[in-house]
Amino acid sequence: MNDRRDEQIDILLVEDNPGDVRLTQEAFRQLSTETTIHVATDGDEGVEFLTERCDDGSAPLPDLVLLDLNLPRMGGLEFLESIQEEPKLARIPVLVLTSSEAIEDIHESYELAANAYLTKPTDPIEYTEMVEAVADFWFQRAALPPMSA
Repeated sequence: MNDRRDEQIDILLVEDNPGDVRLTQEAFRQLSTETTIHVATDGDEGVEFLTERCDDGSAPLPDLVLLDLNLPRMGGLEFLESIQEEPKLARIPVLVLTSSEAIEDIHESYELAANAYLTKPTDPIEYTEMVEAVADFWFQRAALPPMSA
């Protein structure tokens, strides 16, 4: 078990819908784990955030990326493809969190090394329960390689 409840968790949320950003932030605030959520509103902004952190070295890479697929400029699938080109970025767990239930999107997300594909619940209570399940698995149970390695 990899219990990280006492650590600060950094999350990059790549999401263009302000309502979904707010819902995600509220759901994570309810957890006992202290989280910081950085928001990028499209894939380009998300890749730029990760690249700057990777190149700079003074700020840590996020522990997890939550990625919507339907984004302006660079979409989620292009984001996944882009980060696979940099080994340090490719190690960051990426959970696709989207409204799409299309089989092609699910298949392509996993082909591009997404770690999980979750369909966004529309009910706020279900959304919070999903966030709790994600946090329990990724921050307390899953063993992840250190980002500095």
